[in-house]
Amino acid sequence: MFSSEEIRVFLDELEEKIDILNDGFLTLEREGETPGIIQEIFRAAHTIKGSSGVMGYDKMAALTHEMENLFSLLREGRLKVTPQMVDVLFEALDTLKLLRDEVTGGTEGSTDIQPVVQKLLEFQDNVPAADAEDQIRPETAASGPEREVAEVVPLTEAEREVIRKALDHGFSAYRLRVDTDPGCQMKSVRAFLVFQELEKAGVQIIRSVPPAEEIEQGKYDEGFELIGLSQDDADRLHGLLSNIGEVSGVTVEPITRLDDSLKDRVFAPAEPSRKPEQPKAFPAQPQPDVQKKTIRTVRIDVQKLDSLMNLVGELVIERIRLERFADILESKYRSEEMIDTLNEISGHLGQITSQLQEEIMMTRMLPIAQVFNRFPRMVRDLTHKLGKEINLVIEGRDTELDRNVIEVISDPLIHLIRNAIDHGLETPAERIRMGKPRVGTLTLRAFHQESHIVIIVEDDGRGLDPEKLRAKALEKQLFDAETIRRMSDQEAANLIFQAGFSTAENVSDISGRGVGMDVVKAQIEQINGIVEIQSTPGQGTTVTIKLPLTLAIIRALMVSLDNHVYAFPLNNVVETVQVGADEIQLLKNSEVVVVRGEVLPLVRLGRLFRQREAAGNGKLYVVTVGMGKDRVGVVVDRLIGEQEIVIKSLGDFLGHIPGISGATILGDGKVALIVDVRVLLSEIVKNRGRRGVVHAAG
Repeated sequence: MFSSEEIRVFLDELEEKIDILNDGFLTLEREGETPGIIQEIFRAAHTIKGSSGVMGYDKMAALTHEMENLFSLLREGRLKVTPQMVDVLFEALDTLKLLRDEVTGGTEGSTDIQPVVQKLLEFQDNVPAADAEDQIRPETAASGPEREVAEVVPLTEAEREVIRKALDHGFSAYRLRVDTDPGCQMKSVRAFLVFQELEKAGVQIIRSVPPAEEIEQGKYDEGFELIGLSQDDADRLHGLLSNIGEVSGVTVEPITRLDDSLKDRVFAPAEPSRKPEQPKAFPAQPQPDVQKKTIRTVRIDVQKLDSLMNLVGELVIERIRLERFADILESKYRSEEMIDTLNEISGHLGQITSQLQEEIMMTRMLPIAQVFNRFPRMVRDLTHKLGKEINLVIEGRDTELDRNVIEVISDPLIHLIRNAIDHGLETPAERIRMGKPRVGTLTLRAFHQESHIVIIVEDDGRGLDPEKLRAKALEKQLFDAETIRRMSDQEAANLIFQAGFSTAENVSDISGRGVGMDVVKAQIEQINGIVEIQSTPGQGTTVTIKLPLTLAIIRALMVSLDNHVYAFPLNNVVETVQVGADEIQLLKNSEVVVVRGEVLPLVRLGRLFRQREAAGNGKLYVVTVGMGKDRVGVVVDRLIGEQEIVIKSLGDFLGHIPGISGATILGDGKVALIVDVRVLLSEIVKNRGRRGVVHAAG
């Protein structure tokens, strides 16, 4: 029985190998037989087979065994990649993911692997027999009369080419022989440990006698032979293999030239303590351009990172309180040595806290590739289903953002990509009629911009037709006819974010059910993000998403109302203005004010939270907030200024309060509520059609 830690390590490795298989299958479909890719896929399937076999996951081992057999034939040049083969390989990968989910859930699997295994076997049937030339033949003279002659194994020209290129690039090629104790009872386990140690050392196995699957099943006599490529020296490989239990002898011989002798030469059984002889021509160290880098990492539970982030947040709050305390003392006692020392300590503590906050935030950052890497397979499947040809371009995979943001952004991106493929991009025949390239382009791009991350989903498809959007809005009675008539093309494009709005003529299982884009907008705005759309009919559509790097600590504009302090997230604040009370006008019972020729709807924070407003001197402070193109002015008593705040949840006791997204603790220990800008804007947008409020462009 394996421990939970061992199972977790197995699943981590399995996830990594599944990604390799997925990317490799896509490359095979796009580029055909590529020796390096085939070798990488073979190694991934081989590793999964071995580790799952040791763990006792027999279905997984059986499935990857047949995948490995198929790629062994591809590697030998005895099979060719076909579209039908790639489809079956992806089916096998999906089955492998189901088996992984069973392991994760700790449930007895009901997944039937036989249908896909049978399909894999069908490709292996009727494979032409290998020619007698270019084969490895084991010598029998040195092995004694009791040793059986091993099966003749072909050595392909592709493998020869791999060895040649490896030698040219500073790698070393080795012949290895491993012998086990005559009384070894678990030969398959010893073989697995040998392959595992070689893989950890970065050794690429390109030939084995007998075949790898027979070795791992323990179907070998006293030992087995391997040909591998490595950047390590022979002594290190010898030491790694010699330390494995019940391994009686190891021989490691460098291959310094590739000639006909490679076809015939294999080892006799190794003597137990034989050391490798390293010729002068063999480089003891890898060349400088292929030096391996040592990566020092530690696995840590994400809950610990969240706890550290909370502690840093508390430290930020105390730092703000200390700064306020120092300011009070300085204003009261003027300049004294103790006050200067306190200010110095406060300043230094602020620097340390900021650095610590940044470092902790970086530990929570993950490359967006974790999300982006899911999409090539999805695009591939959808294009096949819809009969389209699409080139997916991904840029900025290494862009990093907070783990919590990554968890939220995945579903919105899936919606956007599916809509682009189903609605936006045309079929090859349509594109040719329109004078476009036959293959459409879908671009997914991510990059940092100041304290935000920007994600762009862009296609060169048919774009959005403003007239069609207006007609659909009128048909669904989303707004009155006059409001729809006055809409600009950009405002018409924004209609797709309305709940239930869809221009699809036919409902499919991909899109067109009137759900999706409103969900995209809601999910992005939940994490204080912004989504915008730009479209040109006949040329394409671009959706831009702007997200905060982290959700825990933000900068905010602090305001006061009736002696209470409120915070507006700074990324939602457009500007602050002061207007006269006589400048406020009524437009169909709604307050508005004209700012630089644009009509700005007003919301009084006092009325929203049922608090009194200060009796000012005829002047009102207005904070203009917005998301995308939507704007609203919020009337407050006083502007306090910008401040870094730590977002705290209101918890289960208070629950959801409309207009409030959280709270923060101020320097004096009081609590300030964080205004939910989405609620303010949703009221304006919801009432725009009913009251005739004009969309403000800021």
